[in-house]
Amino acid sequence: MLSILRNRVYRHLLAAQIVALTGTGLATVALGLLAFDLAGNAAGMVLGTALTIKMVAYVLVAPIAAAVAERLDRRKMLVVLDLVRAAVAVCLPFVTEIWQVFVLIFILQSASAGFTPAFQATIPDVLTDEHDYTKALSLSRLAYDLESVVSPLLAAALLTIVSFDSLFWGTGVGFVASALLVVSVVLPSPKPKQPRGIFDRTTRGLRIYLATPRLRGLLALNWTAAALSATIIVNTVVIVRGDLGLSESAVATALAGFGGGSMLAAFALPALLEKLRDRDVMLTGASFGTLSMAVAAAMSALSLISLPSLALIWACVGFGYSATLTPAGRLLTRSAPPEDRPALFAAQFTLSHLCWLVLYPLAGWLMTDKGTTQTFAWMTFAAAWGIGFMGFLWPRSLTQLPHNKP
Repeated sequence: MLSILRNRVYRHLLAAQIVALTGTGLATVALGLLAFDLAGNAAGMVLGTALTIKMVAYVLVAPIAAAVAERLDRRKMLVVLDLVRAAVAVCLPFVTEIWQVFVLIFILQSASAGFTPAFQATIPDVLTDEHDYTKALSLSRLAYDLESVVSPLLAAALLTIVSFDSLFWGTGVGFVASALLVVSVVLPSPKPKQPRGIFDRTTRGLRIYLATPRLRGLLALNWTAAALSATIIVNTVVIVRGDLGLSESAVATALAGFGGGSMLAAFALPALLEKLRDRDVMLTGASFGTLSMAVAAAMSALSLISLPSLALIWACVGFGYSATLTPAGRLLTRSAPPEDRPALFAAQFTLSHLCWLVLYPLAGWLMTDKGTTQTFAWMTFAAAWGIGFMGFLWPRSLTQLPHNKP
């Protein structure tokens, strides 16, 4: 897997992703502490609103950013967006009102909505061999999972010597470092042969996406993955602290199970995708994750949930989650020519986060109103619903068909 690091351009891009993710992780910790500093016991409402703003920005801004990106040099665009994110991060320590947090979060996440799809679409242009690109997708998944473990530990270490608002400066440094790494290499920036109007550029990615059977199937799997991950992200703290009565460190242990399972899948996927069809791997991953959530529902009903069993189940869900979504980049890359890939990656970014925008609050409401067992059961049903639609939208007989043009 590490052989692709011999490619200097990809090596710099991966390093840029890692330092930016680390900075983002520091900001996540600092934002929670800032919310408590400004709102006290209402901090949860502030963070929930900030998360909603993040998702709304992702859903609304990504297609517009992709339309603008078509006219711009890819490298310059990524650098400018990194610098915008850095500027917002260093403004956050100076806020005094909650509304200022919301405004800055919207700007920050709007810049991320432009940056992330364009960055993701650049990788297959750099690594044109599909085997190498598959390895890059696994490394990217590992980077996300490691960030979820390393950033909180780094934040905890820094908080022993600095105040929480200093973490935002670390976030700014991460984004600046990302910009420097991007500017240090020459990136491909494919352009369409004929100029396109603003409506065509804004909607092109969504039209290609919804006209392509395998991508319609991917949308259904996005729903399944969102149902599984939303249950874990939103409710693990309630299960561990409330139901089991355990410490904050136990929450980290349970979440580490999810990350560990995801990383294990990332290591296994390059070899699996050499032997099996993407559809089969993704469908198996989604089914395994959903079955694991069903096991959690049964064990909760029988009062058999403990920290070790929860961490093990979350590891199984994490494995299925990673196996479901990691190959998505391969499907997107095959489904459009290079000049259309930023728009198509933006469509995936928008539609996947639209699933989370629905399922995050649903997972929270179910836990609050119905309790743990019913939450597991209903979210299992939601995940299974996505798998059923995937089989209808992307039948096995269409696995090898080329993409449909809008």
